[in-house]
Amino acid sequence: MSGAEPPVLVRREGPVVHVTLNRPARRNAIGGGMGEALDELIAGLRTDPEARVVVLRGAGGHFCAGLDLSEMAQGTPEERLAAQLTRNRRIGARYQELSELPQVVIAAIEGSAHAGGLGFVCCADIAFASGDARFSAPETRRGLVPAQILPWVARRIGRAKATRLVLEASVIDAATALRWGLVHEVGEDREALEALVAQSVALILEGAPRALAETKGLLAALGPLAPESYAEEGAKAFARTGSSPESAEGIAAFKEKRKPSWAV
Repeated sequence: MSGAEPPVLVRREGPVVHVTLNRPARRNAIGGGMGEALDELIAGLRTDPEARVVVLRGAGGHFCAGLDLSEMAQGTPEERLAAQLTRNRRIGARYQELSELPQVVIAAIEGSAHAGGLGFVCCADIAFASGDARFSAPETRRGLVPAQILPWVARRIGRAKATRLVLEASVIDAATALRWGLVHEVGEDREALEALVAQSVALILEGAPRALAETKGLLAALGPLAPESYAEEGAKAFARTGSSPESAEGIAAFKEKRKPSWAV
């Protein structure tokens, strides 16, 4: 729509690229062209020799509430299944591409970091949170599965904690996220969060760009994120659940602020 705010804002500050997810009315849920804008940005950063650090934030006091569920319930079940399979493959690839950038990626989290937003936190190299940050993988409560984010969450906090997080689907606070290793440090408020980010950026910029990129490559070479077949199986699992009666009920319950029919 003409005159509408772009879903992703980009500001350059020398070698630092500040990226802001910009759908504050939807708690920066992934939709409205946000995914496509991120894909274009990531593609450009891959070959940008001037950029050395990427700082990812959300607008309006929230990081990212995950996939915009209002964009899922469109078309026949067959059409939804096909569309979701394509989208899920792209989402999984997006996390991988963000992680593989030669730049150091820092996530600065305020407010909600749920579902797909939690995925961004876990595929970033470094994550800082403000005291009001909240994290969750609520997919099963919506009749869905945390397919694309699961390998990243398990790598960040370990399989045991990831298992509890995705099966209970409860919200954890910033202090718990720090204790579990989901984030590296917590600042009391936005000002303290920005101070943590600034300090980390300054330290990173003392490293040589090529050496930093090679070090990221070595970290990736320590082991694969998941078995080779996982990405496709995960995309299919989300597509199956996303086009099922359970997800229709789960998403309706979420919108209506009630418990789904299976909850007791």
